[in-house]
Amino acid sequence: MKQTVIRIMTVLLAQVTIIVGMQAADSVKPGQIWPDTDGHHINAHGGGVLLHDGVYYWFGEHKSERSSAALVGITCYSSTNLTDWQNRGVALSVSHEKGADLERGCVMERPKVIYNAKTQQFVMWFHLELRHRGYEAARFGVAVSDKPEGPYTYLYSSRANAGRWPVEFTEEDIERAKGLRMSDYQEWWTPEWMEAVREGLFVNRDMEGGQMSRDMTLYVDSDGKAYHIFSSEENLTIHIAELTDDYLHHTGRYTRLAPAGHNEAPTLFRHDGTYWMITSGCTGWDPNEARMFSAPSIWGPWTQHPNPCVGPHAEKTFGGQGTYVLTLPDGRQIFMADVWRPRRPIDARYIWLPITFQEGKPVITWQDEWR
Repeated sequence: MKQTVIRIMTVLLAQVTIIVGMQAADSVKPGQIWPDTDGHHINAHGGGVLLHDGVYYWFGEHKSERSSAALVGITCYSSTNLTDWQNRGVALSVSHEKGADLERGCVMERPKVIYNAKTQQFVMWFHLELRHRGYEAARFGVAVSDKPEGPYTYLYSSRANAGRWPVEFTEEDIERAKGLRMSDYQEWWTPEWMEAVREGLFVNRDMEGGQMSRDMTLYVDSDGKAYHIFSSEENLTIHIAELTDDYLHHTGRYTRLAPAGHNEAPTLFRHDGTYWMITSGCTGWDPNEARMFSAPSIWGPWTQHPNPCVGPHAEKTFGGQGTYVLTLPDGRQIFMADVWRPRRPIDARYIWLPITFQEGKPVITWQDEWR
């Protein structure tokens, strides 16, 4: 009898422990292990968040122990409170077909998902690099699903806006850019080369095959128009490209932000009628100082501002790199960043911090823990 009671008490204690462990977390702890509801560190890196019907869906890169290549695909987690996340599985899987765009071992980075109310489809865009080709492909990939968590059906990959010039280029600008040849600039990073980049050296080089598309995000404006924002021109210039009404293609209209500025990891959001973008410099896996830009229209003109980060290691974006800005229904905004760990990619951490505004400008202040 005594042993039976002990066994029952042990089972009850285990059940209580499980329940307590699964109780809603009431805070975010940037940079620390963030377990899902099964107790495993969330594996959704370089991601973004979609809110649909009261549920948040977090999409990101699945990382392995020793490789940042796509060995599994893009994962999805869901939450109703932004702190407790349930693993919903793989939203878009790699392919085991040799030579396929999504062949296992390719690069699938910075996935973002938006919902199209007209087509009632969930549309995913991501940065794609083909297997065994390094970062030379510089493509975007597109996939769709009827459910937010997927599975997503892969549609195609491409470079961007082939045969199209930026909307701000005048006829004179176009003629000048057409005269720029890579062979005339054997040495990079000279003042002459920088000026040529600003005038469209790489835009002209990639005119036929399409503009390079690497680090990226998506943005849906208040009028329902969607935009693909990505690092282009050998990561030298950010492009903001308008999407078609079904969100599946570019319309051909795009603008350039900070030509020759060498920006990547773009995030775009809007506050009180002003568009804001936070980016990073290009230093590989190593963190650097965040950069910030603003404009009265998504088409510009864009003005650069000082680093918005405040606190320990603010000059290194707290050791992370931005990936998305999540706007909540009440208008508050959260800056999402990743602390990359290339020697053990699966252990990469997440930095989520609230954005406040001081004198009309975004400020991201470090907090060890916040609610």
